[in-house]
Amino acid sequence: MKQNEVGNETAESSIEAMEQVKSDAEDTEELKNDASSPEDTEEIKGIIEAILFTMGESVSLEKLAAVLELGKEDTKYIIQQMMSEYEKQNRGIQIIELEGAYQMCTKKQMYEYLIRIARQPKKQVLTDVLLETLSIIAYKQPVTRIEIEKIRGVSSGHAVNKLVEYNLVCEVGRLDVPGRPLLFGTTEEFLRSFGVNSIDELPQPQPEQVEEFRHEAEAEMEIRMKV
Repeated sequence: MKQNEVGNETAESSIEAMEQVKSDAEDTEELKNDASSPEDTEEIKGIIEAILFTMGESVSLEKLAAVLELGKEDTKYIIQQMMSEYEKQNRGIQIIELEGAYQMCTKKQMYEYLIRIARQPKKQVLTDVLLETLSIIAYKQPVTRIEIEKIRGVSSGHAVNKLVEYNLVCEVGRLDVPGRPLLFGTTEEFLRSFGVNSIDELPQPQPEQVEEFRHEAEAEMEIRMKV
């Protein structure tokens, strides 16, 4: 009799264990089905992608789940789907896991191309101040910084330095006077940039424009002297 009881208990325990395993498997399958619902999953993936891209740093699973109003397991499952998709599609970016947090970053295979683009020279943008200063140097060269400032009526050191940095202007010598100030002129890069073969091909300003500019500069200098 006791042997039958033991046998029955063993059988009942085995049945319970099997039922628990089946229940766990059904729960897992239900989780996957819910997380892969085509109506919602793509939108959730888009939200996760936007968050990780914008943050630029790791975001914890808890925070992502809270924002999405999902369970952590559901959120993690969707992120793992995204990670797999990024890999299969040969995307240039990836999602990595860092101690329970996730971050979007560039794949290391792409570093070589990032270095190449970073080494390319940036296109320089000439402001009105730089263009004005460059025009004076182009038409008056060789010219000193002090002469440029007399024409413009304002300090021009920063503008001249920027033009030198952009390789549009360079030092061409020194004026033979006390202090020997530097003389500036345009470069070959200037000619290439403005599509002329020599300084002689630059369009000549109209006399009335030169006179108007001179009066404006003189008026601006008088105002500054009074101040």
